Amino acid sequence: MGVLMADERQARRRLEQTYTEERSRFVARVRRAGRTLEEAEDLVHDVYAETVARISVIPSVRNLSAWLSSLLKRRLIDLWRHERVREASGEVDIGEETLREIISGAGLNPMDGFVRENLMDALNTALRALPAEQRAVVEAQVFGGLTFREIAEESGESIDTLTARKRYAMKKLSRALRHWIDD
Repeated sequence: MGVLMADERQARRRLEQTYTEERSRFVARVRRAGRTLEEAEDLVHDVYAETVARISVIPSVRNLSAWLSSLLKRRLIDLWRHERVREASGEVDIGEETLREIISGAGLNPMDGFVRENLMDALNTALRALPAEQRAVVEAQVFGGLTFREIAEESGESIDTLTARKRYAMKKLSRALRHWIDD
C-alpha cells in the first residue's frame, strides 16, 4: 500500500512539473486554434484535471508532455466537431454587443430579463431566414470575429457591399424581432 501511495505522489509531482513547464505552450497552441485566452486556459485546465483523475496511468507514460498534447488535441477536435454540429443545425452564439444592437433596433429595453431569456430562439429563427449573403456577413463578422477587410479579402466582395449587407441584415433581424414581440 505504501508503494502505491509513493508512486501516486511521484506521478502527481511529475504531472505538476510538466503542467507548469508546458502550460504556456499549450495555451498558445489553443489560442492559435482560434480560441480566446479564457477558453484556452479552461481547455488546458480541463486536460490537467482529466489527467489527475487518471493519475494511476501516468507512471506508464514515457513522454508525459506528448501525452498531454494528444489529450489537448482530442479536446480541440471534439470542440470543433461540436461547433460544426451546432452550425449545421443553425444554432449560433450571439455577441453581446450585437444582441444589444438588435434589441435596441427592435425598440426593446435591452435590460429586460424576459426579453433576454426568450430572444435567442427568435433570433436563431430570424438568422436562418436571412438571405445567404447577408447571413454569411453577419456570421463571419459577429460569430467568426472577422473584420470587414478580412471578409472582403476572403470573399472578393467590396467592403461597402459587405457593410450594406450587414446593415440590411440588422434591419431585417430587428423587424423579425418586432414581429416576435407582436406575437
